[in-house]
Amino acid sequence: MSTAELLSIDPHELKFVFELKKQISSSLQLSNNTDNHVAFKVKTTNPKKYCVRPNTGIILPRSTCDVMVTMQAQKEAPPDLVCKDKFLLQSVKTHDGATTKDISAEMFNKELGHVVEESKLRVVYVAPPQPPSPVAEGSEEGSSPRGSVSENGNVNGGDSTVARAFTERHEAPEKSAEVKALISRLTEEKNNAIQQNNKLHQELDLLRREGNKKRGGVSMIFVILIGLLGIIMGYLLKKT
Repeated sequence: MSTAELLSIDPHELKFVFELKKQISSSLQLSNNTDNHVAFKVKTTNPKKYCVRPNTGIILPRSTCDVMVTMQAQKEAPPDLVCKDKFLLQSVKTHDGATTKDISAEMFNKELGHVVEESKLRVVYVAPPQPPSPVAEGSEEGSSPRGSVSENGNVNGGDSTVARAFTERHEAPEKSAEVKALISRLTEEKNNAIQQNNKLHQELDLLRREGNKKRGGVSMIFVILIGLLGIIMGYLLKKT
């Protein structure tokens, strides 16, 4: 925290966790150290890049005010995340009962005889925290080095889990191709079986219809033969 006669600023620098193409905000807390009303104004060397809310205001005696500074989304990161932007906080005593509407540019003009307190704030870019690197199960401090892959593609030494994982990654595409081929072959055999089944049903129906016709024909012949036999027997009986 920076302590001045009129206002204390916490923190005394604006830190932004820098990420490309994303708006980032940083906050300040201004504390009035006096028994007077204090007017403040925030300026920056790059006003198009930052949005300050509020950029002017009145802080009551022994009170605080939070200021939010938002940096617009950036398309490029500066080299080594070094930022040369600066902010200037100006503060001046004002009369009791003063409000934001009473603030004017002349209040912060030293040439007009006003006692203006100024505090400079630098901008600091901080790299975002990196996610922790994954650790294989069973790994312990002081364990032997993990296996490495030689130029001929063999896995040398170290953890057998790594070797197995390496082999499985290379065999996965082949297994996938085999599974696809098996599914295709089974599908083709299923379709052939369905076609054969339908064909057998058709042939069975045809045989049934032909069998019914033949049975009907035998019955008619049998009736005709019986009739002829009856006629012959009647004829013979008449002669006797």
